Amino acid sequence: MLWLRRIFFVFAFIIALLLTLWTVGALYFDSPFPALRAPAAIVYFIVVLGALIVLRRNHIGLVVAFAGFVLVALWWFTLKPTNNRNWQPDNTETAYADINGDQITIHNVRNCDYRTETDYSNCWSDRTLDLSQIRAADFFLTNWGIPFASHPIVSFQFGDNEHVAFSIEVRYQVGQAYSTFLGLFRQYELIFITADERDVIRLRTNYRKDEEVYIYRVNVQPDVARAMFLTYADYLNHLKDHPEWYNQVTRNCTTTLDRQLASSVNNPQPWNYQLLLNGTLDRLLYDRGRLVSGGLPFPELKQREHINAAARAADSSADFSALIRAGRIGF
Repeated sequence: MLWLRRIFFVFAFIIALLLTLWTVGALYFDSPFPALRAPAAIVYFIVVLGALIVLRRNHIGLVVAFAGFVLVALWWFTLKPTNNRNWQPDNTETAYADINGDQITIHNVRNCDYRTETDYSNCWSDRTLDLSQIRAADFFLTNWGIPFASHPIVSFQFGDNEHVAFSIEVRYQVGQAYSTFLGLFRQYELIFITADERDVIRLRTNYRKDEEVYIYRVNVQPDVARAMFLTYADYLNHLKDHPEWYNQVTRNCTTTLDRQLASSVNNPQPWNYQLLLNGTLDRLLYDRGRLVSGGLPFPELKQREHINAAARAADSSADFSALIRAGRIGF
């Protein structure tokens, strides 16, 4: 059994080292005292690494590493997000909803007039909708050439051709940019962008470079689409008064609402790693029967649902949503 003990402690050492690296990052990036960030992180790393090496007999070094991680994590969880920062202009407002029976008014729906990706105006308006008019839910997936990373957007159709889209994103402060690494710490707040498709989809197809966008009709009935929509609306209202941190693992564009949305459908499925490494999220949904496929194999379906050319042709047309759906499967 000696070899089992050795394997166990090697595994424990690797875990302790990874936790130590995360703890160093937390001290460096998230400390409220800028002057102490680098010294605290360096001293912590030297002390814990020294303990793991020098105090390895009787595994005291492991105890030091795990105890240090727990103490820093307890402090880290006391850091509170806020809605009051110097936000970038397209993040200045957060959407929220007033619901009265079938009538819902969503405040701060985004529909910017874009001149370039970073030059825009006239972003915010309110929209009143009739929940009894929800017809369907649609799934957009944006990919920028990374096999394991994409960005999903869910959009809901009201009546013949009115759409409201939800995009779960980082809420950027002025001067911030996205970093997968920083997403593991408390550097970003979470925002649910609630937008017209001419904003949140056209931004990606017409103004950003190297983003490819696909649209799929979700295989749900209107009553399920309504339940999904209300799941988003409820979370909007939650975030209005209870801001949350964005986290690359636990609070990102797919994991934030995965459990809640799964409970809205008739046959919830177990968690899958593709919800986290979401570059092939559309394939996962296809395999689970979540997408209307018209009987096509997935590669052919994906090819047909690519909308960049149609979105560029539609541009600022009032019929943007209808034009990007023309000829697609399920529409």
